[in-house]
Amino acid sequence: MPKPRVSAPANKGVRLQKAMADAGLGARRDCEGMIVAGRVKVNGRVITELPCFVDPANDSVQLDDELIELPVPEASADATAAGKGTTKTRSMLYVLINKPKGVITTTSDPEGRRNVLDLVPHSLRGEERLFPVGRLDGDSTGLLLITNDGDLAYQLTHPKFGIAKEYRVLTSGLASDEQLKKLRDGMYLVNPSTDGTKTSKRASLESVRIIKRFVDRARGDRTMLSVTLREGQNREIRRMLARVGLKVRELERVAIGPLRAGDLKPGQAKLLGKKDVERLKAATLGLD
Repeated sequence: MPKPRVSAPANKGVRLQKAMADAGLGARRDCEGMIVAGRVKVNGRVITELPCFVDPANDSVQLDDELIELPVPEASADATAAGKGTTKTRSMLYVLINKPKGVITTTSDPEGRRNVLDLVPHSLRGEERLFPVGRLDGDSTGLLLITNDGDLAYQLTHPKFGIAKEYRVLTSGLASDEQLKKLRDGMYLVNPSTDGTKTSKRASLESVRIIKRFVDRARGDRTMLSVTLREGQNREIRRMLARVGLKVRELERVAIGPLRAGDLKPGQAKLLGKKDVERLKAATLGLD
């Protein structure tokens, strides 16, 4: 492995978190977390503050002391190709999976638990570094996008784009109109910060409605809800429902923007075609 240079990072070029996302290290917001946690070095210097800009063709970037190969933007690639031969064009992959319960949303696990990349066919992994867009906790099921497109991942997860994600939620008890009103009104949730402090952030649901109430003396009363989010905090639905006295028994994501499972069964994956990807990108622009 070549030694990283020790010069200062560029003050113009590509934002560091975007370059990392383009390299397939995660969604842009995840990469921001890696940076502020002190895990990233540029030209040998630890970077903890943003913005930071890099030149992918010349700067050295390391994550946890491992050198990262950054994709070179088209203009730089043309210049490189002119002097050093042809530059390989990086292909973008978009895989939709239907995550079953017990599978964790990560690309690796030191405990050896099954993760979402295990659901992606080996033929689609190739040499590309794929990562999940957003999160579903281990107990939750449903749709999750796996890709190497950092730009689209950023648009699907950043609140300013407001991509709707729809869930089916089975709760214990019979949900009341008063409880639904509190959920629609929103509430503040406390979240830990990377520096160990805690911050409070408002959480709200785009919509929540009752699909069906189940009166069952043997198994206990239950309510099936349809919930739509445009901005999601960590375990937001579970935490909000708990605040109003509703315990989640099952949670399934049934839609990401225009994408639905269709005949995709739990544990299955499919490669998205051009039309599906275009519809998804159109939704990030508010055109769908």
